[in-house]
Amino acid sequence: MEVTVATTKTALDDEATCRQVLKILALVGDKWSLLVIGHLGQGPVRFSALQRAVTGVSHRMLTVTLRQLERDGLVTRTVYACVPPRVEYALTGLGATLLPSVKVLATWAEANLDVITKNQQAFDADAQTE
Repeated sequence: MEVTVATTKTALDDEATCRQVLKILALVGDKWSLLVIGHLGQGPVRFSALQRAVTGVSHRMLTVTLRQLERDGLVTRTVYACVPPRVEYALTGLGATLLPSVKVLATWAEANLDVITKNQQAFDADAQTE
């Protein structure tokens, strides 16, 4: 009996497309972007509140991260004309479409954290005995 498996082409099948996808994943998958996207998924946030929520991020790094996310069209920056000026950040429609994928990835990472940690420890122990 012959079995035929239907395959669907993905970005991983084309090297040029894969490289473009990797660039985008690097932008949204860096140390701070995922945390910022996660917090903004709860609604608009002022800069100072976002900085308090994202533990360990410096003022400069949060600014750089927000600017990059804004450049990519994932975040909007709204300035309100009041004294003192108030600035809020929020996910765009495009940014909101990223949130479910981020949550799935975070859930997978949390579910597999113990297994991955044990694998790393076993690998490191084997590497030391060689």
